[in-house]
Amino acid sequence: MKLTSLQGACAAVVLALCGCTSTPPAPPPVSPVLPDQAPLPGQVLARNERLMIYVPAGGDSLRGLAARLLGSEDNDWQISEANGGLSKLEPGQPVVVPLKPQNPVGVWPGSYQTVPVLCYHRIGSVGGKMAVSSANFAAQMEWLVKNNYRVLKLGQLGPYLDGQQALPPRSVVITFDDGYESVYRFAFPVLKKLGLPATMFVYTDFLGAGDALTWPQLQEMSASGLMDIQSHSKTHRNLIERTAGETDDRYARNIEQEVVFPRDMLEKRLNTPVRHFAYPYGDANELVLDQLTRQKFNLAVTVNPGGNAFFAQALMLRRTMIFGDHDLEAFKARLQTSRKIGGAP
Repeated sequence: MKLTSLQGACAAVVLALCGCTSTPPAPPPVSPVLPDQAPLPGQVLARNERLMIYVPAGGDSLRGLAARLLGSEDNDWQISEANGGLSKLEPGQPVVVPLKPQNPVGVWPGSYQTVPVLCYHRIGSVGGKMAVSSANFAAQMEWLVKNNYRVLKLGQLGPYLDGQQALPPRSVVITFDDGYESVYRFAFPVLKKLGLPATMFVYTDFLGAGDALTWPQLQEMSASGLMDIQSHSKTHRNLIERTAGETDDRYARNIEQEVVFPRDMLEKRLNTPVRHFAYPYGDANELVLDQLTRQKFNLAVTVNPGGNAFFAQALMLRRTMIFGDHDLEAFKARLQTSRKIGGAP
């Protein structure tokens, strides 16, 4: 946005903040001191509970300002969006800072936001259709970064679904299923290089066997802060199918074990909360959903493709599979970040 138009926008907001209908005298500087904080380096022209007009000083940055005022440097996109896609702060040029989410559910004229959750299994050359080559995976992640997508932690969808926290317009979540060692070998270095978070859903009976991850590898990824380790059940059985001779009572006890055992083991071994679940084969029924609710899980994912809007069911989130035969164009086509109002689900 050009300086003149930005200053005009800021002036309009100042009018709104002051409740004026005619041009007011220049407002006195507002104290920039916030509770338990040192003064901001620049000048606060006006503010209320929702908005601030701020004149940056030398050394100010979008991420630094977001960390000070919006709780996290990752909320810098909110300042950028409020100022026409501003890429950096310029000393002396006023900006609008939204102190509260302006559009927490992501609804715009004619469309609404959806957040794709992508699902990978193996990375490398082994595993047939389920295996995405290391080169393709790296190209996909690099494309996301270069095209201004924000890769989020799965847990960030919770406040968004509750209508409490807005998400960047181009948000995407990366997940891995089962717990293959190839994720540690090929995907984890890419995520570290680019600083991208992801979630790994593991079924605990698989760990340490064959081509599965080891506990030390899981602990290393979890300790990095980039890979969130969550539950994919104990045995990876289809949770809605009965085994031969499985009575109602036995089935209910078995489902409880599939939910409780991996949560307790992962929390004990990794010292991290486990409140997210991936259904084996993407299937769930009322008994499974009830068990997840009883055990305080707050997010769960299927393999039904598509993006997740603000009205998505937290325990039945959509998730889009990425296969080895998907080229970059096919990958791009699966990044559903918005839908037209009235469009198909």
